[in-house]
Amino acid sequence: MHSWTVTELDSGERVVSEKLDHVRSVALGVWICVGSRDEKPDRAGVSHFIEHLLFKGTPSYTALDIAEIFDEMGGELNAATSREQTTVYARVPDVHLAKTIDVTTEMVFSPLFAEIDSEREVVLEEIAMVEDAPQDLVHDLIAEAIFADHPLGRPVIGTAEVIGSVSRRALQTYHRQMYRPSNVVVAAAGNVDHDELVGLVERSLAKRGAVDAPSKPHVRPALMRTPPPQVRFIEKDTEQYHVCLGAPGIARGDRRRFAASVLDSILGGSASSRLFQEIREKRGMAYSVYSYQSEYSDTGQIGVYVGTREDNLRECMEITAHEIGEIAAGRITDREIRRAKDSLKGRILLTMESTGARMNRLGRAILTDAEILSVERLEAEIEAVEADGVAELAALLLAPEKISVAGIGPREDKFRDALSRFDPDRKAAA
Repeated sequence: MHSWTVTELDSGERVVSEKLDHVRSVALGVWICVGSRDEKPDRAGVSHFIEHLLFKGTPSYTALDIAEIFDEMGGELNAATSREQTTVYARVPDVHLAKTIDVTTEMVFSPLFAEIDSEREVVLEEIAMVEDAPQDLVHDLIAEAIFADHPLGRPVIGTAEVIGSVSRRALQTYHRQMYRPSNVVVAAAGNVDHDELVGLVERSLAKRGAVDAPSKPHVRPALMRTPPPQVRFIEKDTEQYHVCLGAPGIARGDRRRFAASVLDSILGGSASSRLFQEIREKRGMAYSVYSYQSEYSDTGQIGVYVGTREDNLRECMEITAHEIGEIAAGRITDREIRRAKDSLKGRILLTMESTGARMNRLGRAILTDAEILSVERLEAEIEAVEADGVAELAALLLAPEKISVAGIGPREDKFRDALSRFDPDRKAAA
């Protein structure tokens, strides 16, 4: 028996909720199927810019009104833009659900696009802040190295050139095209009645005239072919070299995503992982070292980050190459597999105690037409992962010839010298 309920409205908007009787709050999210990968190069960053402008006033509420309303509730209101979706989300006491829906849906469907120039400056400052933070900037750089000129290779935040010049009319046109009810999911988790939630959403849509003919959500073109691996480097006067190794990963709906999670946990995704232990704990060569993975609708990204001084860079790369090779060769202990599985299952249980996390999994799944798996099913899928499957996936995804490299640091020649087996340009020349 599912603990959540889904309703599709006449407008095409979908509403999903999960009732939790033991809390007195509701986490609410308005999910829009639009992100940076939907943008053309001359509109890079408009999804994120529009997300900012949703907070700058509506026909019924000024920007100050919106801030004061949620402060008076004792609630939280925020938003986020990723490569494939934009979300406006709130967490409030359950008695304020109606007001929360009224405000957030008006923000989403009827923004005034006020204060554009002042908010433009805010986003430009945000771009500058990322450019001044090499540990963040290098992640944009590795995406570009992996996906080249595909939209997945561009930073979500956009570019100063586009943000500095995009017009109000262009923003309004893009908003009108993408922020249709049929492209939106409202998700809630907490002390919420589903029928009441549906009624509130329907009345809010009718009040704003935000109704269109039922249609499928926005369908974006699939990534047909991944570009060959590349190297990207930015020269900056930094104390450390910030390095990312990366390759295309696993799509959101791929059954192998559970093996990929176990691989990530063993390689560098936890304090007991190989890279953390070998590079930081045993040798003290880095403060920050980890592996990570991202899942998209049709592909993904897997990678490793390390920040270290020049003297340690080559050895860090050699250790990383060695550990990837060991895992790919199947030299994984039963204890590592067991610990990774238990860690993943434990994290799921802890996450499910959060109304926000429950709302997120519902909204993301419905928006992408993905199956919502119960906790028991998730645990079973993780438990079914075998060491051979993890090794095969490591050999497939992290083969040296598939790895792209990105770095930020004082000298490119020193960076290149340290790459060892990871330099795609050197391999291509050979």
